[in-house]
Amino acid sequence: MEPRDIRLKLANATIYDTAFVAAGTNLTFPDDHSTCTTKYQVVRTDICRVSLLVITGSASNVTLEAWLPFDWSGRFLTVGNGGLSGCIKHEDLNYGSSQGFATIGSNNGHNGTSGSPFYKNQGVLEDYAYRSVHLAAVLGKKISQKFYGEEHTKSYYLGCSTGGRQGFKEAQDFPADFDGIVAGAPAFDFNALMYWTGQFYLSTGDAGSATFLSATEWDLVYEDILRQCDDLDGLVDGIIEDPDLCQYRPEALICNATQTDSCLTGKQAATVRAVFSPTYGPDGTLVFPRLQPGANSTERFLSGEPQAYPVDWFRYVINEDPKWDPATLSPDDWTTVSEVNTFGMETWKGDLSEVKKQGTKILHYHGLQDNAITSENSARYYNHVSRTMGLRSDELDEFYRYFRISGLAHCSGGSGANFIGGNLATLAKYDPDENVLAAIVRWVERDVAPDFIMGTKFDDGTNSGEVVLQRKHCKYPSRNVYIGEGYYNSADSWDCV
Repeated sequence: MEPRDIRLKLANATIYDTAFVAAGTNLTFPDDHSTCTTKYQVVRTDICRVSLLVITGSASNVTLEAWLPFDWSGRFLTVGNGGLSGCIKHEDLNYGSSQGFATIGSNNGHNGTSGSPFYKNQGVLEDYAYRSVHLAAVLGKKISQKFYGEEHTKSYYLGCSTGGRQGFKEAQDFPADFDGIVAGAPAFDFNALMYWTGQFYLSTGDAGSATFLSATEWDLVYEDILRQCDDLDGLVDGIIEDPDLCQYRPEALICNATQTDSCLTGKQAATVRAVFSPTYGPDGTLVFPRLQPGANSTERFLSGEPQAYPVDWFRYVINEDPKWDPATLSPDDWTTVSEVNTFGMETWKGDLSEVKKQGTKILHYHGLQDNAITSENSARYYNHVSRTMGLRSDELDEFYRYFRISGLAHCSGGSGANFIGGNLATLAKYDPDENVLAAIVRWVERDVAPDFIMGTKFDDGTNSGEVVLQRKHCKYPSRNVYIGEGYYNSADSWDCV
């Protein structure tokens, strides 16, 4: 198609740039905050790139960006964010537009990855909690219609982590925004997640303390988890198919009288047990489930430093004290934080009746090697919805399906068949059986719901390598079991039971 005049008047909005970008262009983002990690994208298809600023309050605004492919499918897509991030996910804009979606994303109402913009600014918090994604959906559709001269046929959402929470926030509060939602590793029950994450530093202590484990020692724990639990699915292959079955006992690694290495002290074993145990409040009620066994914890939580996300959330939102010390986190803090649900940040509504009524479909997935947000919280939410609505799994299947992805870490990475198309980093092929975005499109437009998500592993960790493993990831509450026939790396050698 030919470039089109996209001048459009939007309330409280300023379109400050429109540009044609040809496929193959190495597009850089010099205006992004220095903490944003995506520095460039090689654009995969011809697009019109639109940038705009929307004033949301006296001290708040949202930056949005749309990538409008010239080879348009008629579909519309909004993409989410990650962490406390105020970074537009250019890689997801690239992914969506390359598959023919008019794709829009935002900076979540602030710039950079710090939570400091939340400090005593309710407008920025409101943008982060829900408003930025809702704005992207509403304004993005208007921009798309202006550019193409016609309305979209169907609208979709794609996000992981904070992006997964944003997808469920849309489902809970704005179910008419999208016909289909793909939500990965959702950061919902948000305050509880922040409190749980903050507990890890209290358990491990600083580097050098008696409770601290080095990277080598955490790798030892990971190997021991596999030794104790890998065969529970019928095959020892380095991948745990159902961590629910694994009741890991770290005391097996305690040094005996003759050992000097490749073992743990009693205090270190207590640290490991704390990490793989649920977190409870002062009254004994569950705050957050355990980190699921099989997550390699070395690189994320357990570095001897408090993780930035809970520190920023407690400093700038809960306590409004930039000098708050994460080492002082205590059960009293949970008593305080459990009463705070700023702009519905909790995102834990169990009644999805309006989703069902609207006809919106939700495809929810979570990696079983996630070392940032335990996958057990996704099952907890699914069961919360089931109880709240009084629906069995076969009834929820009509509009909401949850898939556990073995061998997938947090949104990408991991040791298994983790290429499922949740983002550009996990794109194997755009096929409804092997790609969550294509699967939601088929479900919405052809009423063919996914019963599994086929995942792929490549020998070089990229989709340009040789396929070495495929697995059909089961729809919860089913789990994968090796049937003992055929080549174990073949998806046909496994069964969902």
